[in-house]
Amino acid sequence: MGDEMKKFLPMFAALFLVALLLLHPDKAGAAVRDGLILCASTVIPSLFPFFVLTALLLCLGVDSILRPLCAPLMTPLFRMRGECAAPLLAGFLGGYPTGARSAAQLYEQGVLTREEAERLLGFCNNCGVGFLVGFVGAGIFSSVRLGIALLGIHILSALLSGFVLCRIAPRSDLPRLPGNLPAQSMPLGAAFTASVSGAVTATLSVCAYVVFFRAVTALTALSGILSGAVEMVGAVAALHKDVAGFAAAAGITAWGGVSVHCQTMAVAGDLSLRWHTAGKVLQTVFAVVLAVIVGRWM
Repeated sequence: MGDEMKKFLPMFAALFLVALLLLHPDKAGAAVRDGLILCASTVIPSLFPFFVLTALLLCLGVDSILRPLCAPLMTPLFRMRGECAAPLLAGFLGGYPTGARSAAQLYEQGVLTREEAERLLGFCNNCGVGFLVGFVGAGIFSSVRLGIALLGIHILSALLSGFVLCRIAPRSDLPRLPGNLPAQSMPLGAAFTASVSGAVTATLSVCAYVVFFRAVTALTALSGILSGAVEMVGAVAALHKDVAGFAAAAGITAWGGVSVHCQTMAVAGDLSLRWHTAGKVLQTVFAVVLAVIVGRWM
């Protein structure tokens, strides 16, 4: 019976949403319009350039530069090689799901092992600087200072999650790639063309998930923290400007919502998301605790 329920639950959920859509088409339509406006005004401007540039850097072999610079930090902190720093940096700079996409690309290029790429998904997929400082800090809380504090909390909670995750995750006995593996670089013209084409596909995929889950949130009448568990942007925009709201913003942006998890699934290829989910849970807990502590002094 348990297996049958697992098989039919997605079908029941889809039928339930179809019924809500038929009952409330106006509400769904308004949510879709809001989602499209959000994508045009925030998502595409903030993500597309970073998608292009991070992909371009990877195609040009940036991991060969990061390897000697970051190995001294990646190894003692996360028990990983220096190449693993590229997705971590991409995630902090480009925002969801740039870090996951970078990890998947390096795995596809043969630079990372599957084990490394899947473990990286647990802490390399994060909110970007522009979203946390610009949208949440300056836009929602009317304070760049709070946005910078939120960014610091986000980065620290991700690093703490990676530190813990890389010590509780079982390590396989599969041979690791040699540390002197050369980067698979491409000519500039081919790299740029491939980066732009890939960025278009990835950005459209992200926008599709944002719009869809805005509609789901509206149809199911989710609000507050529950809406944040599904869709991050709208939930953060509705927060109160107090310590509780600041802590909630830290937790919601660390978790990312089901929408972000689906975006990650779309760009991760055949990589498993088991450590991604575990890492997001850890990061959410760390972020809320840190935000409560920091919020008392803000």
